[in-house]
Amino acid sequence: MSTTTPAVTTAESEAMGRALDLAAQGVRGANPLVGAVVLSGDGALLGEGHHRGAGTPHAEPAALADVRRRGGDPRGATVVVTLEPCNHTGRTGPCSEALIDAGVARVVYAAADVNGPAAGGAQRLRGAGVDCVGGLDADRSRRLNARWAAALAGARPFVTLKSAQSLDGRVAAVDGTSQWITGPQARADGHRIRSLADAVLVGTGTLLADDPRLTPRGAPAATPTPGKGLRVVMGRTAVPEDAAIRGPGFLHLPTRDVREVLDELFGRGVRHLLVEGGPRVASAFLREGVVDELFSYVAPLILGDGAPAFPDLGVGTLEAAARWALDDAGGPGIQQLGPDVRMHLRPPSTGP
Repeated sequence: MSTTTPAVTTAESEAMGRALDLAAQGVRGANPLVGAVVLSGDGALLGEGHHRGAGTPHAEPAALADVRRRGGDPRGATVVVTLEPCNHTGRTGPCSEALIDAGVARVVYAAADVNGPAAGGAQRLRGAGVDCVGGLDADRSRRLNARWAAALAGARPFVTLKSAQSLDGRVAAVDGTSQWITGPQARADGHRIRSLADAVLVGTGTLLADDPRLTPRGAPAATPTPGKGLRVVMGRTAVPEDAAIRGPGFLHLPTRDVREVLDELFGRGVRHLLVEGGPRVASAFLREGVVDELFSYVAPLILGDGAPAFPDLGVGTLEAAARWALDDAGGPGIQQLGPDVRMHLRPPSTGP
């Protein structure tokens, strides 16, 4: 794509800034962060929206719905969106078709869609007679979705790591007890994050210690669809026949190689993996450099000796330690949940 600034109006340029701000309010994971703003022919705001997470409406349909909620009509309007409208059917229909059906006259987008199956929306729109311009603030859009794009380019799922620990970084006491380090509000937030992922993974150590179901609170083990609803155990130890995790969607991967696990899950259609531990599994993913975001729940207690959250990372000096940064996508980077604190973090040397 050309790096020259496309021919756009002042109103469209300002709307793109707003759309990018909206995009940053979304939830990272299997889908990119996308925002959209709908303008009338004279540049007035008609509606806006953003993608709120897997399975929810994409930004363009959300913005069109907002127009209608406000009593407006999107026919003849301009849609300003931070990513080329998708052109495929996944959990939702193609945004290119939604825009065509709505009768919009013009689409201004930032970055081209790098997801092969979803690409081609601009061409589809132009073929239907919709004026379509790309490249406005493309660099900012690409930075916003750099981790999602990197995971896609590496043919692996986007990886979220979740950890609950004490003030001194312990995930279990000396006797092995770990339920519950954090309180009900933090656990409820963890279940919310769990519900957004295509697959949830633990190691055999956590399985044997806690016998988790790995389903979101209040939700039964649903019959999985390709790439969705998997509950994964990683490790060579056999899974007991009476383990709570068994049932539709259960998958045991008897390997300790992180790349092999990611290859297997990507091949099964998983695009967002939540790693819940335990410590050895969490450290394995961190050592491999494939963790795209980290949710760390810290409880106000001190355990002293006990299991560390992230053992064996090979960090010998303070200078060698990786410094993560706060990530405010989908909410504040630091949030108090009852007595506990949640930090949402991005890895070093990544974009917003």
